Amino acid sequence: MAQAMKIAIVDDEQDMRQSISQWLALSGYDTETFASAEDALKVLGPDYPGIVISDIKMPGMDGIQLLKKLMGADSTLPVIMITGHGDVPMAVEAMRVGAFDFLEKPFNPDRMSELAKRASNARRLTLDNRALRRELSGGTQIMNKLIGASPVMERLREDILDLGQADGHVLIDGETGTGKTLVAHALHAVGSRAGKKFVLVSCAALEEEALAKRLFGPMMPEDTQLPAIEEARGGTLVLEDIEALSDTLQARLLSVMNEQGTPAETRIVAISNLQEAGKTSEDVLRPDLFYRLAALRITMPPLRQRGEDILTLFTRLSDQFAEEYGCEAPQVSAQEAAQLLQAPWPGNVRQLINIAERAVLQSRRGSGTIASLLMSDHEEMQPVMTTEGKPLKEYVEAFERMLIDNTMRRHKGSIASVMEELCLPRRTLNEKMAKYGLQRADYL
Repeated sequence: MAQAMKIAIVDDEQDMRQSISQWLALSGYDTETFASAEDALKVLGPDYPGIVISDIKMPGMDGIQLLKKLMGADSTLPVIMITGHGDVPMAVEAMRVGAFDFLEKPFNPDRMSELAKRASNARRLTLDNRALRRELSGGTQIMNKLIGASPVMERLREDILDLGQADGHVLIDGETGTGKTLVAHALHAVGSRAGKKFVLVSCAALEEEALAKRLFGPMMPEDTQLPAIEEARGGTLVLEDIEALSDTLQARLLSVMNEQGTPAETRIVAISNLQEAGKTSEDVLRPDLFYRLAALRITMPPLRQRGEDILTLFTRLSDQFAEEYGCEAPQVSAQEAAQLLQAPWPGNVRQLINIAERAVLQSRRGSGTIASLLMSDHEEMQPVMTTEGKPLKEYVEAFERMLIDNTMRRHKGSIASVMEELCLPRRTLNEKMAKYGLQRADYL
């Protein structure tokens, strides 16, 4: 049985507090009362496991002021306001600020119970979804591979959590090397099909006849593998290079999707890897197939738009390769950090992986620079030019964050060692770590 929702009752009149509390307690709620808004704010936080019922007119901080503070901390918290007879403007203002609903004195106890029930159901759903999102975003190994604190990566992780919980087909597009297949895995891992089959087929890797057989059958007696549509039944079928499907196979795929109905028995995640300039998946897919797939869509952000994520990724990758090759990871200078941030990265994350591995190998030999690797990939690139026109302050902050991050990793979270190497007082180091979201516990 679900735990009873809490109800916080805020009213300066003791008799009113007690009568509301007694009535709701009889209805099965766990109530707590507060004589003032100030007292209530000491308890009511963003994840308060219940709802609030508050009078509007109170000495000191009134109900509207309390409501504004509660909405600022958690805009999803249901707050029911109690107004005096004829206080229509106050009720309107409360609803504008974000109140769940209001009760006018003298109110019907049954009406109050009904409102409390609706508000509690809404709150329970919000808290359940919030807990699920925290569990998924924090506990899924694949999600943890989507490294980066840039706004575009924060949005990408939110989109994956949202679409993972949905059940429709998905189209993933974006530039080459941005990690589209990894996102397809993540969508499967955070959704309700996580324990079911995950089948990946590259539509560009097979001739049309072989591809048709792989996707749809028919199977011969000697075949040991089911058609992909059957193999992925109940799970997720990922079609890489969806644009390589011929018109005939697009029609067959659409027919299968239409036969499955809603929700789909097999979820299809299509990945578009168009290389032709000026072409999109909408240009090469049948309109009816495109719109079926693109109803839920994720467009991958290119690496050049991810700011200091570039330095974070380079550090993680070079550390991994250094461990693999049994050597020290290369130290990145301020100039090299700026060059990494300035590079156009047409190959995106895949290209960065290649650069990081080559940087480790040449560092092991004691020769070469990161700049030379970048220049060999982009002969046209000038070291002082930037593709995005960022302010100097952003480059300085990105390098500073990377330097502190690298030093903390090297010293395994020893604050004293980091202070000594970077010649920073404790307070300054603490302030900079807080500014860049770095926590000592992550390095221990």
